[in-house]
Amino acid sequence: MPNEHKVRTCLWFESNGEAAANAYIALIPNSEIENVVRVEPDGDAIVVDFTLAGTPYQILNGGPQFKQTPAASISVMTVDQTETDQLWDALTSDGGEEGRCGWLVDRFGVSWQIVPRALSDMLGAEDQAAAGRAQAAMMEMSKIEIGTLEAAFNAA
Repeated sequence: MPNEHKVRTCLWFESNGEAAANAYIALIPNSEIENVVRVEPDGDAIVVDFTLAGTPYQILNGGPQFKQTPAASISVMTVDQTETDQLWDALTSDGGEEGRCGWLVDRFGVSWQIVPRALSDMLGAEDQAAAGRAQAAMMEMSKIEIGTLEAAFNAA
């Protein structure tokens, strides 16, 4: 049912919002376009309501007045290195840019954080020295590499 979510994060796009939403839902399971608003029946979308793994978003094709910024990002908790690699590769392809510490900007200008659950587990570990080693290793990475984190975490 369209607009069943009371609250949505709205992302301002100059244009191409519908293409972005379709690209995003193709990447993340349990995602869908919920509603598309067009001024003209065959015209470009003005508003696209969609979910990513059940989380509601909205894209507004509002024109050139505002640009995307890393101050707002979509954070995805991945289950393993395979999922991390798949999302990272898809989001940095076709003009996306790698950032640091699991951050990237996709070809549409939206910032993402691709965070393996293992990283959160290590950073939250009771062993503060091990957590610190994992954090230091993460600070040297673009895409998060779980094996490298585990080696740092387990080093004596």
